[in-house]
Amino acid sequence: MSSTVDTVDLVREAEEHGLRYVAAFNAGDIATLDTLYTEDAISVWEPGAPLSGQARKDALREFIAQKPKMTAKLRESHVTGDTALLVVDWAIDVATADGGSQRFSGVGLDVLRRRDGRWLFAVDNPYGEQ
Repeated sequence: MSSTVDTVDLVREAEEHGLRYVAAFNAGDIATLDTLYTEDAISVWEPGAPLSGQARKDALREFIAQKPKMTAKLRESHVTGDTALLVVDWAIDVATADGGSQRFSGVGLDVLRRRDGRWLFAVDNPYGEQ
């Protein structure tokens, strides 16, 4: 039986996953980003078009090459056993060719799995409200 203390620790650890992700994203650190996903993770960076495997990795590399900057604020965190659901308000700014910037934003629904003591994305859906 798990205690409230165990649950609080697991929630905190799951929340810290998001902080590590934003830091690696903003640093353009692809190697670290790759370690934050399960091997079979699904990302839905374009609504209705989930990616997994090498296609997910390639799409992330291509986007990070544009040097986007992300902000994120955790709205909700729900943990049960080795599974967590995070609801995240996020925004990403990307420089445009004309010197301006384009902003993307949304409410993400992220499912994390705990493997070998670490939280990893199983489903990364930044457009979860749609």
